[in-house]
Amino acid sequence: MGSANGVCPVEEFNLDSKWVIDPKLLFVGPKIGEGAHAKVYEGKYKNQTVAIKIVYRGDTPEDIIKRESRFAREVAMLTKVQHKNLVKFIGACKEPVMVIVTELLLGGTLRKHLVSKRPGKLDINVAIGFALDIARAMECLHSHGIIHRDLKPENLLLTEDCKTIKLADFGLAREESLTEMMTAETGTYRWMAPELYSTVTLRHGEKKHYNHKVDAYSFAIVLWELIHNKLPFEGMSNLQAAYAAAFKNVRPNAEELPEELALIVTSCWREDPNGRPNFNKIIQMLLCYLSTTSPRPHPPPPERLCMNSSSVFPPYSPGTSSLMNIKRDSGEEEEGVMENEGKGMFSCFKQCY
Repeated sequence: MGSANGVCPVEEFNLDSKWVIDPKLLFVGPKIGEGAHAKVYEGKYKNQTVAIKIVYRGDTPEDIIKRESRFAREVAMLTKVQHKNLVKFIGACKEPVMVIVTELLLGGTLRKHLVSKRPGKLDINVAIGFALDIARAMECLHSHGIIHRDLKPENLLLTEDCKTIKLADFGLAREESLTEMMTAETGTYRWMAPELYSTVTLRHGEKKHYNHKVDAYSFAIVLWELIHNKLPFEGMSNLQAAYAAAFKNVRPNAEELPEELALIVTSCWREDPNGRPNFNKIIQMLLCYLSTTSPRPHPPPPERLCMNSSSVFPPYSPGTSSLMNIKRDSGEEEEGVMENEGKGMFSCFKQCY
């Protein structure tokens, strides 16, 4: 229901007390990432190192309402699911600023990891192991009726030993409903499913029906990238890649893939969403492929680890796309950060905004 001025009311921020962060116990260190609507910092909460996402409220009443609603929706989803391949959610607070706190992953993004390997490729079993991590995270989300909508290497984070991938960034995630109309052209063009476009360019904010199969398409592009360690649709801009996929049914070349992997990739990026497999089937196909290439196949998918918020265990949930510890590769000190913790390595939370 809209308000008198045409602006939709903000969604309710109802958070169980066990997930409410006390800002007095939150300390903020160096900035490790920044997006259009938030900044992410390395920090500490109750003596544990964490990633702290601070969300901008916006300048106009419309922006404030939109961002507060998005924040409330994101936090609600973070408390809903847990899985070993989803970034662990620690808590959130809305005042004095909107904050989401998650575990801090030290391995960086999958994008950064792949680029560091070029022109080489990942070992095929490592690549498929990563793909299984991603597929299991997505299967968990879909089992809770959640569509991620922005699956790409920048939103996939590695543990410090670079052996496990965790899915992050719930900024664009939405709960799936058969009757809901969702904003099209959501996500990042190069990895977006073609049904997110109409036969003509959609006007800003226009709505279009789609379902969880958009994530299967994005997964196919990521899987192709894991195997080849090349940017999909290389030589094209993001918009050119999206146009080619949506209007010309162009896909990356899968001819050099082993037959079993080619089947997985091409079935996931089919033009007809109904023809794409769900993630339970994708996991089975990946495990089947691994069983033919390795004497020690990847362990079976841990569906039982995908629990809801009623579980007695602390939840494992996705965080944000910048929740990686971007170490200062250049060796430069982050402005405002003390040289050692004894002098106050982490500045007080209140000094961050």
